[in-house]
Amino acid sequence: MNLRHPRLPLALLATVLMAGCSHDEAPATSQATTPAYVAVARGRIDIEGGLLKLTMPSEGIVQSVTVHEGQHVQKGQVLAQLDLEPAKLALDSAVAEQQQASAQASALEERVKSAELRASRLEQAAHAGAGDMQSADDARENAQQVKAQLDNARASAALASQKVAASRYQLDLHTLRAPVDGQIVQRMVQPGASVSPASGPIFVFLPDSPRIVRAELNESFVGVVHDGMAAEVDDDSGSGLAPLKAHVLRIGNVFGASTLEDDPQVRANTRSVECVLTFDQVPATSLRIGQRVLVKFDPK
Repeated sequence: MNLRHPRLPLALLATVLMAGCSHDEAPATSQATTPAYVAVARGRIDIEGGLLKLTMPSEGIVQSVTVHEGQHVQKGQVLAQLDLEPAKLALDSAVAEQQQASAQASALEERVKSAELRASRLEQAAHAGAGDMQSADDARENAQQVKAQLDNARASAALASQKVAASRYQLDLHTLRAPVDGQIVQRMVQPGASVSPASGPIFVFLPDSPRIVRAELNESFVGVVHDGMAAEVDDDSGSGLAPLKAHVLRIGNVFGASTLEDDPQVRANTRSVECVLTFDQVPATSLRIGQRVLVKFDPK
């Protein structure tokens, strides 16, 4: 019997699997009647978080695209870049403003030192009777005014530094880099295209993350499957791929409609819970995201 028939309901499939080791004339022993698997479920290969859809973090005209579909890239590698000239001009202007503010603050620092020194000398002269107190008071007031100008200049210099940092940040936003090691699955942009964060993704990206299985566990099997349970993962396409050992990582708490059942009537009436499994060993690279598998849960 073909256990992977696309329209064979999972409940019937589980019955066949659990009875597959017994025969009509087999002795009625506990070993003969023990099911090989307590539950089965359809699933698909995935990674935690799924595929990434990368958008350009800033708007502008694409100047260059440095990768192609199927290419493996490293974290931080440049994927695409916008026209940098407007952002560079804004940065140059901010740097010039910062330099001007810093120079003004430096000049006022020298004036403050001179004004405070003059005020101090006039105060000493007034106390010694060699000068008048009014001149000393005027000099002290002038020193305070210059110090206030220095405080304003320092604040302007700090604001200019923030503008430089903001301009550098905006310049960085004109370059899209790989967030992690991974592979370019799909490229949807060409040089000369106008893009923005609102225009949608320009790359579909597959991170180098461990493969997992997202299985749809029928509600009738929820009570017999638990975290840590061993399972066998078979290719559901009939490719002859050797079964892979896995175990249950977690079981969801929300029922939903089946998305992997082929029969529309069965799909409409089936309630399932997501069951995530992780492989006991790193699976072969032949496992592709979205590939359908059949999960058999071992009671041991």
